[in-house]
Amino acid sequence: MTQPTNMKAVICTTYGAPEVLQLTTLKKPVPKDNEVLVKIHATAVNSGDVRVRGLAVDGFMKIIMRFVLGFKGPRKPVLGTIYSGVVEAVGKQVRQFQPGDEVFGSRGFKFGTYAEYITVAEDSPIDHKPSNATFEEAAAILFGGMTSAFFLHKAGIKAGQRVLIYGATGSVGAAGVEIARSHGAVVTAVCSEQGVELARQLGSDAIVVYTSEAYKQLNDPFDMVYDAVGKTTKKTFAALLKPNGIYLTVGGLSMAKERKKEITFLKQLFEAGKLHAHIDKSYLLTEIVEAHRYVDTGRKKGNVVVKIIADNA
Repeated sequence: MTQPTNMKAVICTTYGAPEVLQLTTLKKPVPKDNEVLVKIHATAVNSGDVRVRGLAVDGFMKIIMRFVLGFKGPRKPVLGTIYSGVVEAVGKQVRQFQPGDEVFGSRGFKFGTYAEYITVAEDSPIDHKPSNATFEEAAAILFGGMTSAFFLHKAGIKAGQRVLIYGATGSVGAAGVEIARSHGAVVTAVCSEQGVELARQLGSDAIVVYTSEAYKQLNDPFDMVYDAVGKTTKKTFAALLKPNGIYLTVGGLSMAKERKKEITFLKQLFEAGKLHAHIDKSYLLTEIVEAHRYVDTGRKKGNVVVKIIADNA
């Protein structure tokens, strides 16, 4: 059977509203000797994706991001940072994967997952997907999971610590709650009123609605405060931290590193039933504009998944 030489992909050639995303046809990539060719089944739209598409950062960060991403528009026009799918071909030096393997992985600022195919290096953040996960679930746990795993592990999360997670029901915060609890931490989730039920499902030990600002009146200090949405500063929580307490944020210049060990950690956690895929909405690749519009509202709870291969395909 002859393999296709072209593929469908979504490109972004200028910064702006969701409508700047365009579905087009591109040449299908060919793997190099150290690469695998993955037929993507699912990706996701997260806060990072919409921030890049709209260049939605403040002040001097706009200048920095233009240097990093491209001045007039993304120099890598196929956006999307995470993927799950099936290995279709491998380069002659690849040893860990073979055609037919079900995998999942992260691309970070290399982007490229809003497409039917992608080539990735064998030593990049890629692993066999969790055996008990669908492609949509595997894609859903990646962005928030890798971000929270990086920050919480870097901070030395451990059993018995009291941890407050601000923005606990977005993709990053939800993963943060489950990862912190998997380490034996006692978690207080701060979320919107609409997110209370999800925070409860995550197993939060205590839940505070941020719109009431009741978290500012909490009496027992925390070992760690984790801002999973990047909208606060350490000063915001100064009164809530123990003298040697740790403040973490995904905002500003703080960035999670894309590492293979976080992928493997998430796989193991999901297979053990300690991490779950919280999917708010699912869209098709042809509905990518609608998916971005929804994430732009700031109302998503958990993850927004994009199916590259439709259920009836």
